[in-house]
Amino acid sequence: MDGGADLTEVKTTVESAEIRDVLTYLPHRYPFLMIDRVTNIDQDRFGIGIKNVTINEPQFQGHFPAAPVMPGVLLIEGMAQTAGVLCVIAQGLESPSLVYFMTIDKAKFRKPVVPGDVVEYHMTKERQRGNIWRFHGKAIVRDQVVAEADVSAMIVRD
Repeated sequence: MDGGADLTEVKTTVESAEIRDVLTYLPHRYPFLMIDRVTNIDQDRFGIGIKNVTINEPQFQGHFPAAPVMPGVLLIEGMAQTAGVLCVIAQGLESPSLVYFMTIDKAKFRKPVVPGDVVEYHMTKERQRGNIWRFHGKAIVRDQVVAEADVSAMIVRD
């Protein structure tokens, strides 16, 4: 070889998680799975969760039928699920036993999210101690922040 990369080196980082991966990393299932994939993964430091919002989701039957709007609490849940995927990947786990939401702080809702929107959950780690992480999240639609919050969660293993 001419001094190039060592071909025996194994890549141990994940840059994206498609829906099958997300289903492995998280215990959530439809109708409560709030992300379709995670991209731009930088271990547990940063990642972007993607949610394609569609009119056939059950929350729109009652929130609100004449003018459907994604509930803010589900936007926050999407942030937490994105952060959960980052934590599971960073710990090298195939799947956690459970991911528990611990806190929500500084939540702000700036614009409504409606069917047809694609939400990007930009999650940045603020700190980690043991099995507890704290992230700052921004929900972005068409380059505009629609919601943001600080969230913390804990991974529990058997």
